[in-house]
Amino acid sequence: MPVDPAVAKIYAENFRADVIVRPSGLNLDPAIVQKIANRVKVFKGMTHDCLMSTLAMAEHQAYRAGDVVFNEGDIGSSFHVLIAGEVIVEKRKSGVLVPLARLGAGECFGEMAMVGNHLRSASVRAVGTAATMRFDRERIDAYPDSAHIIYRNIASVLATRLDESSELLADLVARTSDTEPAPLA
Repeated sequence: MPVDPAVAKIYAENFRADVIVRPSGLNLDPAIVQKIANRVKVFKGMTHDCLMSTLAMAEHQAYRAGDVVFNEGDIGSSFHVLIAGEVIVEKRKSGVLVPLARLGAGECFGEMAMVGNHLRSASVRAVGTAATMRFDRERIDAYPDSAHIIYRNIASVLATRLDESSELLADLVARTSDTEPAPLA
């Protein structure tokens, strides 16, 4: 008798949810939780209980000025939410580190590893002292109540960044080009 792939997937997800241990007893100040709910775009639309369960999955990491969170080309399977300090996102081009963005508290980074390529597309390092909550893909995927919200919100964050990058590219091309643009086809 053939096995329905949808049934097999449900069993696999349930098994993974049982195997991956979620930390319990997270004790966060309600004001901090409210700030996270209001400021962190990847958690937009979560109920309080869902947010608390999601925050319980995080691994908290601290960085000093200059510490590398991850390097371009590293294998990635997690994203970070910056909860304190600033980080700089850099990409190596012709042997030179080019700064792409400076991020502050409430912003996320590394989320491309969650939805696409598992190699980091840029390096991220702390500008001063910084702290992040690191969310691993396996833990997020094991909790479908928050996973669908996080992935939807990551898509929104990436779409916004793509729009901004397109505008910057169009401005750059307009400034540096004194001829007609080349056809796309």
